[in-house]
Amino acid sequence: MGDLSRSGTNWRVFLEARPQGELVRGRIHFVSEDVTHSSAWIFLEWSEQEITTRFNEFSPIELWKILESLS
Repeated sequence: MGDLSRSGTNWRVFLEARPQGELVRGRIHFVSEDVTHSSAWIFLEWSEQEITTRFNEFSPIELWKILESLS
């Protein structure tokens, strides 16, 4: 989905979506050279497109807060 950078720290951000019955669940992965952090399944929508739309509503500051909560 993109990159997240601050003070020389860089993370690649990926969105994972998986069908769960009639719905689709999603979570965020933060990947650096040495470490990967993954959120819980924080999205539950009718389609993968809706998950992507909801993810795109997050600001970089909100993504940093999610990442910091996983560390």
